[in-house]
Amino acid sequence: MTRPAASPDVTATSEEKEPWPALFALCIGFFMILVDTTIVSVATPAIIEDLRADVNDVVWVTSAYLLAYAVPVLITGRLGDRFGPRRLYLTGLTVFTLASLWCGLTGSIEMLIAARVLQGVGASMMTPQTMAIITRIFPAHRRGSAMALWGATAGVATLVGPILGGVLVDGLGWEWIFFINVPVGLVGFVLAVRLVPRLETHDHRFDWLGVGLSGGGMFLLVFGIQEGHQYDWNGVIWTLIASGLVVLGGFVVWQARNRREPLVPLRLFADRNFTLANVAISVMGFAITAMAIPIMIWAQVVRGLSPTRSALLLVPMAVMTILLARNVGRLTDRVHPRQITSFGFACIVASLVWLSVLMTPDTSIWWLVPAMVLLGIGNACVWAPNSATATRNLPIRLAGAGSGVYNATRQVGAVLGSAAIAVLMDARLAAEGLPPFTGEGGDGGPVRLPPAVADHFSQAMATSMLLPAAVLVLGFVAVLFFERPQHAGFE
Repeated sequence: MTRPAASPDVTATSEEKEPWPALFALCIGFFMILVDTTIVSVATPAIIEDLRADVNDVVWVTSAYLLAYAVPVLITGRLGDRFGPRRLYLTGLTVFTLASLWCGLTGSIEMLIAARVLQGVGASMMTPQTMAIITRIFPAHRRGSAMALWGATAGVATLVGPILGGVLVDGLGWEWIFFINVPVGLVGFVLAVRLVPRLETHDHRFDWLGVGLSGGGMFLLVFGIQEGHQYDWNGVIWTLIASGLVVLGGFVVWQARNRREPLVPLRLFADRNFTLANVAISVMGFAITAMAIPIMIWAQVVRGLSPTRSALLLVPMAVMTILLARNVGRLTDRVHPRQITSFGFACIVASLVWLSVLMTPDTSIWWLVPAMVLLGIGNACVWAPNSATATRNLPIRLAGAGSGVYNATRQVGAVLGSAAIAVLMDARLAAEGLPPFTGEGGDGGPVRLPPAVADHFSQAMATSMLLPAAVLVLGFVAVLFFERPQHAGFE
């Protein structure tokens, strides 16, 4: 490997260190930032009550994080190529850890949202570096197994978030869902410094116009969707949504015309698997973010479960994902990805429809276990194989750009899922003749719904669960068209 004279970050090559310890070190930070995409869902009632907010404000606590995560991730992949992925990862981890401390110390919903924006920026600096480093330090024939671990980490983290959040909210308070990141961030930083190699860097021209167009378009679109119900879908809201779509269209046109170095090299999408994997992961981001909010609110408000007990509903799902991760990882290098991922999507769709049927005021909680097990099986069969398939055929020089695009589409899906589920929950509550969920009763205490109201509230939350199920069908169709990757020994 050639070392450019002008690159101060290149003092070692990927061959000088065994890649697996580096991957484990990266997965600690990656796990932490993905846990934070869903950990707020179980703390929603507690935050609403403590900070005197409403459900839409608290959804913005998640949406602000996801939006700040999604927009810069396109450019941070390139920054990693330019200044070194290890350096960008460590910088992002520092920003994320300090922002987590700010989140826990804040005393208002506005400051919490601001701190979450900074958290998202830190996360956006970290994520594409993990995927790019894997692509560069693992040879092609081992990359599937490595990406399987990376993908499994993503799948498990998004499921563990509500579980960990429930334990922390019950035991220590909602602030600790953020404070817990501080010691984990410190450990992750030390391990990354010791185990992650410095890699060759490449000069890049940065497409700042592309950054502005993508960020502006996403903000207009998400803000319009999420605030639409609050403003009765008036002309201003529709103008925001239309403007967002126009700006995003302008972004695509600019990427096609930029002859220097576009933010999103459209030639990436010449690889069918990369294109389809991006569709699939955006759908997964949408669904996992969207499903967590209504089921956690239903469990606490309708069934009267504590945050911890509510989060424990997700344990069967997380356990199945963890147990299957290793075997699915082995299959990823041997079996056509279409077979694994299509099965996974089918399982997730079926499980969400099943959960929607079960979400009534009097259903035994134990009836939810089989549906959660099925959801865990589906997750294990989607995250890892899809991640491995996305990047397997990409040339090394496009590793940063490819990982940035892949993670951006996942986060865009999560942002839209968070915004859309907030709109649908409000709309379904209104359709059931109920006011928007505020988290407080007439005495200022936690909501405990009377039986006459609980049935209508349950129906609203259950119907909301069908939205992520419907969107997942798009992912199922997309993965059916996966091609056999070029570098694998399939049976």
